[in-house]
Amino acid sequence: MLVPLLLVILAGAPLAATTSVAAPPAVAVNIAVLPQDHGEPSSDEANAQESQDHAPAGDEHAADAEHSEEWGTEAMMHHIVDSNELEFGSTKIELPRIPPIQVGRFEIDMSPTKHVVFLWIATLLTILTVWFAARRASRTDPGEQAPGGLLNAFESFYVYLRDDVALANIGRGGEKYVPYVVTLFFFILFANLLGLVPFGATATSNIMVTAALALISLAVVEASGMSELGFKGWLGTIFYAPPGLHPIMKVVMLFIMTPVELIGKLAKPFALAVRLFANMTAGHFVILALLGLILTYGSFTKATGIAAISGSLLLGLFVMFLEIFVAFLQAYIFTALTAVFIGLIRHAH
Repeated sequence: MLVPLLLVILAGAPLAATTSVAAPPAVAVNIAVLPQDHGEPSSDEANAQESQDHAPAGDEHAADAEHSEEWGTEAMMHHIVDSNELEFGSTKIELPRIPPIQVGRFEIDMSPTKHVVFLWIATLLTILTVWFAARRASRTDPGEQAPGGLLNAFESFYVYLRDDVALANIGRGGEKYVPYVVTLFFFILFANLLGLVPFGATATSNIMVTAALALISLAVVEASGMSELGFKGWLGTIFYAPPGLHPIMKVVMLFIMTPVELIGKLAKPFALAVRLFANMTAGHFVILALLGLILTYGSFTKATGIAAISGSLLLGLFVMFLEIFVAFLQAYIFTALTAVFIGLIRHAH
């Protein structure tokens, strides 16, 4: 995202910084021929000259005010929110529209959007990564040849996610959840990183995307608890009363603890969705705000413009590297917490 924005800014900055100087107004002056008269100019001539002197300054202030408003909240939101078109610099590609499906009083719009397209790309990259690694592994003799390149990197991630994330948090029987944990990590990672490439978009900065991922994890968590504990045992994770209580106290505890358990079940996916959404959105806003300093202060004095441009670029580059780290970190946190929630419900109470 940084490269196309810099190209647009650097290409458009000279045009935006140019001030339009109004032509001097035509002043009709009646000149009377007076011999040897070199007195002070008339008041009309003085006012006309003063208006000519102040016109450029007024235009400069107006241009600076308009210049600073070019990169506001709306401009930044345009690069973050979802839309029905793909942008490649000045080229825009309209995505096809599908007639909405009417379900009672509601309409379900299945038209692809920018974030949906990049979710497809993230899915394709996840499939290709796993397929390529599996293909290389099938051709490599583990007793004679050590894995290298992409296979070595993928194997490192896979072994860590299997041993230190899935099995360590889920415990006994966690082997069958390893494919979901590994797939979830790589899918979120690619979705995060696609927003850092030129003309890309971060689908995980959309709360609807992160909420859908969190709901899928919630379904996997509750299904794993039901398969391990049985339906009656799974109900015990909602309607819970400590054993050994008097029947009246059991009713009281059920009345108190059932809402708490329900809130706890809903709070887990809510935390997953909001954490991923907020972190990926905040980093993009920081980068766009830093680049906006170039437009805000770049047309001031030469020293101020140089300081604003160089400082914004250096800070933006630092935040870009920080966002790469955050992309890996948030994919890991989402995956690790999903594994923790699966382990908690499988060993509930």
